[in-house]
Amino acid sequence: MAVEFLSDDQAASYGAFPESLPRGELERYFFLDDADRELVRGKRRPHNRLGFAIQLTSVRYLGRFMPDPRHVPVEVAEYLAEQLEISDPSCLKDYGERDGTARTHAGEIRDFSEVISELSEWLDARAWTTGDGPKALFDAAVGWLRERKVLLPGVTRLARLVGSCREAASQRLWETLHDLLDDEQRAALDGLLEVPEENRTSRLDQLRRPPTRVSGPAMVDALQRAAEILGLGFAEVDTEVVPPRRLAELSRYGVQGKATLLRRHGDSRRAATLLATVVYLQTRAVDDALDLLDVLIASKLLARAERESAKEKLRTLPRLGKASAKLAAALEVLLEITGVHDDLAEQAADDGDTVEPVSLAQVWAEIETVVPRAELADALTAVVELAGPPDSDADEAWRAELVKRFATVRPFLPLLCEVIRFDAAPDGQQVLAALRDLPKLWGGGRNKVARSEIDEQLLIGSWRRLVLHAPELEPGTVDWRAYTFCVLEQFHRCLRRRDIFAVNSSKWGDPRAKLLAGSAWITAKPVVLSSLGLPPDPDDHLDERAEALDATFREVTAGLPDNTAVRFDEHGRLHLAALPAEAEPPSLENLRVLTNRMLPRVDLPEVLLEVFSWTGADQAFTSITGGEARLSDLHITIAALLVSESCNIGWTPVIKHSVSALTRDRLAHVDATYLRMDTLKAANAALITHQANIDLAQLWGGGHVASVDGMRFVVPVQTINARHNPHYWGQKRGATWLNMVNDQAAGLAGKVVAGTLRDSLHVLDVLYDRDGGTKPQMIVTDTASYSDIVFGLLTLAGYTYAPQLADLPDQKLWRIDTKADYGLFTTAARGRIDLERVRRNWEDILRVTASIHTGAVRAHDVIRMLSRDGHPNPLGEAIAHYGRIHKTLHVLRMVDDTGYRRDIKAQANLQEGRHALARRIFHGQRGELRQRYYEGMEDQLGALGLVLNSLVLFNTRYLDAAIAELRAGGYEVRDEDAARLSPFVRHHVNMLGRYSFLTPELAGGLRPLRDPSTPDEDDIN
Repeated sequence: MAVEFLSDDQAASYGAFPESLPRGELERYFFLDDADRELVRGKRRPHNRLGFAIQLTSVRYLGRFMPDPRHVPVEVAEYLAEQLEISDPSCLKDYGERDGTARTHAGEIRDFSEVISELSEWLDARAWTTGDGPKALFDAAVGWLRERKVLLPGVTRLARLVGSCREAASQRLWETLHDLLDDEQRAALDGLLEVPEENRTSRLDQLRRPPTRVSGPAMVDALQRAAEILGLGFAEVDTEVVPPRRLAELSRYGVQGKATLLRRHGDSRRAATLLATVVYLQTRAVDDALDLLDVLIASKLLARAERESAKEKLRTLPRLGKASAKLAAALEVLLEITGVHDDLAEQAADDGDTVEPVSLAQVWAEIETVVPRAELADALTAVVELAGPPDSDADEAWRAELVKRFATVRPFLPLLCEVIRFDAAPDGQQVLAALRDLPKLWGGGRNKVARSEIDEQLLIGSWRRLVLHAPELEPGTVDWRAYTFCVLEQFHRCLRRRDIFAVNSSKWGDPRAKLLAGSAWITAKPVVLSSLGLPPDPDDHLDERAEALDATFREVTAGLPDNTAVRFDEHGRLHLAALPAEAEPPSLENLRVLTNRMLPRVDLPEVLLEVFSWTGADQAFTSITGGEARLSDLHITIAALLVSESCNIGWTPVIKHSVSALTRDRLAHVDATYLRMDTLKAANAALITHQANIDLAQLWGGGHVASVDGMRFVVPVQTINARHNPHYWGQKRGATWLNMVNDQAAGLAGKVVAGTLRDSLHVLDVLYDRDGGTKPQMIVTDTASYSDIVFGLLTLAGYTYAPQLADLPDQKLWRIDTKADYGLFTTAARGRIDLERVRRNWEDILRVTASIHTGAVRAHDVIRMLSRDGHPNPLGEAIAHYGRIHKTLHVLRMVDDTGYRRDIKAQANLQEGRHALARRIFHGQRGELRQRYYEGMEDQLGALGLVLNSLVLFNTRYLDAAIAELRAGGYEVRDEDAARLSPFVRHHVNMLGRYSFLTPELAGGLRPLRDPSTPDEDDIN
């Protein structure tokens, strides 16, 4: 190995040409500009001009001179000769015949020693701000030198410079944070690593363990944990003197590293790591407490109260039914008697006679023949009691049930505002003030609270009756338990929409404060608007959108007579016929059978090891300590851990005590040190890049279409990161893995969401957190991910949003010109788009979009802020109006373009196929996700995503090889058939039982394909 931290492949590829150069690389690095041509023009003979051009451009591409420029790849020589109008590139063989020519030419190009000082400063700044590992810094340095057309030094020399700059930056980071602390603070940090005699874990281990149970006592514990961390005394330490990314890197190591390992570090590194960890935990503890509070209120209090009130209602229905039947029978007798009397009176009046009125005694006599008076009185009492007062509302029953659970909230409510610093937007200030006053109302053993002590303006709906008119209340007093829940319900609603927010929280903080503003907005605005293609002035842009919408309406309306897929019902609602399935030609069926037979049989670990050998993805798994790996066969251990996580089978099936890379201790060490979300994402990026370059994947698509959808998992363990949803999990709880896959079958990103919150809140976050690959242009989702605000934000962010609208007849189409005649669309297009509203809010719309685009704020926080209980605020309404333009264009295109609908359906089917394969892989423990902590869920499903991409890449490359072999043998393979092959076949991969970690020597880079003429059981899959 040339240098300790470089892989053999990385060292060997340093300054060397690849096997082939695509046209894009030639145009980028070997194009001769005017200055280049002026230099070349000074050489007299064609071979000298061509040789000098090769020297000049090779330094750009390789960063070094070739030992013999005559051995340059043929396509490079031909491309340069074409630019220099040299008809015969073979003249290059004469270059360098005269001694010193090549050396003289090389001397005219810039040398490394001239820029070493400048490069050192650049490396120091990059290492200080990013914390990149030595491999990444080395590659960045090579790129820096190539861009400046500087001759690369020897690999050892550059590697040493990179290593020294990185080490200096790390030391500077540790010393900077160490010097922020006084001796007392350093001693306090060291005390976190000590293990008390009565415990088996250090205090740090206890503090970094988040809550898992959902209960009132657990909420008290979570707040006490937050108070203990905030009480350590480091809230005032100004850590902003170091880059946020470096602080996050240190905190990640401190949160995941073992206390025994942290103890072994030097004073400065240990203090810096612990300080970063405590700073992170200060925010994380508040986030955890509010996460738990959200779950507790939503599922343990509100939802349970609603369930109990519903059960109670069901229990009382028989009694209410019987009582109502008795009252109905009595009323029927009364109506019958009075009706007969009225008829007789009318007839007598016509005859000039009179009829004696019916006496009350007669009425009661008739009624009591049907229902005794005593039973009727009991029935009336029952109906009044069970039906409730006439001024009640539908919420009163469950709210009354909620009040019975006061014992759950009383222990933690006093702590809530003491520990967590809340603030509020104007719409939440009144509720926050009431929340802070709650402990005063029932503190000190008080049993009575005067009406003057509460805020009656908060008594909405049935809360007014429950608080002010509860039974047995003394005059002038209130039911303070009911008032507590009245405030708590509104506090929870305000917290979710961020009208109330936690100052010292990242997840529950104020998204308004994170939006770009002032000088930051002024600086970012031109760059972001240029990137997204948005104008600072909306007038021309909105006029163009209005013209496009009107023209599309008219075009689609004109085509309706010939469009057999469309019909409008009697209410004017739009209906689209289902797409007929595309027939599979015999050639496709035969090709599928042949290629399935040819795929080699492998164990799942062998797939990973082979993919690692192609892509070098295993090199992405770096140590959490920042040091270099000192373990042999690390890739085998990584593969074993990925199999155990993705198959959900634990370590036991992959442990082999006779193999040093597969012992339990080795797995535990590598799992704690190397497997984490950032290394999984880096490894996935390598797989995505490799997949995109395979010919078969390019037949599937260009990477410009992607879909985002959720995969649901039952979570049977105690955790705050799961929610109830009977539709998916019955009586159990679960979580959703929201993931994105492009049209080349590569998984680009994923995010874990507790329960089944509307995917629309998180789609943008997933799009902006891609692991790698080309940015997709069209995004397909299901109906659950749709909203007008999301339509607007996605369009503003530069995406074509194409959700599947399962409830199309219920969709309202929107128009700008209310007087325009759109024929049969007139009723469906009943909504009006207000462009003036969009114009008035355009600057704020741009600022929100730019804030999401630059990562200043998370999209789902913004969407919550823009919408309040399903009702957008003025800015949200403006974005929704903008989104309605593009939603209507999307629906009209679905009506008019069958190919567009097929593309959407095909991408959705592709994601369903990926999820089916994921289910097959994630087979252990009944396919249930049994991680208690969010990071554990994220890491395990991240491992599943990486294994999915590895298997897809393996299948794609072997299917591509099978097609090539069939064609070489004279079998006709049509591209349109190859494009319909599935990358999710799995009959040839063993995912169960004992696993092999042996990778054969692959002389040609691939295993031999099986004989397609031999049928087997694979044919049925």
